[in-house]
Amino acid sequence: MLNPLILNLGHRDVIAPLERAALENIVTKVEYYRAGQDIVTEGSHPKESCLMIEGFSARSHVVEEGQRQLTAIHIPGDFVDLHSLLLKVMDHGVVALTNCVVSKVPHESLRAISAEYPHLTRMLWLSTVVDAAIHRAWIVSMGRRSSVGQVAHLLCELYLRLKAVDLTHEYSFELPITQVQLGDMMGRSVVHVNRILQFLRRKGLIAWRGTSLTILDWERLQAIAGFDPTYLSLRVEPR
Repeated sequence: MLNPLILNLGHRDVIAPLERAALENIVTKVEYYRAGQDIVTEGSHPKESCLMIEGFSARSHVVEEGQRQLTAIHIPGDFVDLHSLLLKVMDHGVVALTNCVVSKVPHESLRAISAEYPHLTRMLWLSTVVDAAIHRAWIVSMGRRSSVGQVAHLLCELYLRLKAVDLTHEYSFELPITQVQLGDMMGRSVVHVNRILQFLRRKGLIAWRGTSLTILDWERLQAIAGFDPTYLSLRVEPR
């Protein structure tokens, strides 16, 4: 069940056998969510953090008019709310974009790890730092990139993140999200999102059939996105 997390962390540092065993011991409860269900509720007081095992979820904010803004997308291997260990009240929610399998990790177990495994604690801390880096990249995209560049940047990011947890085949991967959800990530209408995707298809950059997306020209897609993967920290650092 922990395989995506081990793969995710393993791209950033070496995990010792004792550290791997410690991670395996914290998974005591698994829950299943249908698409559209809240995994974490805004305003809640969590006593556990949620680790994605299967499926896609997103950090969600609802504004006064009832409109929704998705500010992060979570894939297998991600802790969606590791920061809830320190926050008293959640200022946002996490919603399942697809059917999801989620492991609930008690905060007391995470505190035990922080007391006994300093290197593993730093690795988990790094995962929250990467979350923040991804959030900054999204802000830059929304504020300064064209709509086409914004979508291209997101697809480049998701490809590399999914590749890190062995969920790609060459340049293809499953992306079972809707154009409505993509619009909620970009702050754009569905019509606008559809036009962008049609443009990327016409230019021979992507093929998206059903839930399967293939990047047809990785170099050109990166160029259009102005994509620099440094912020994802997908390299092994010294212990």
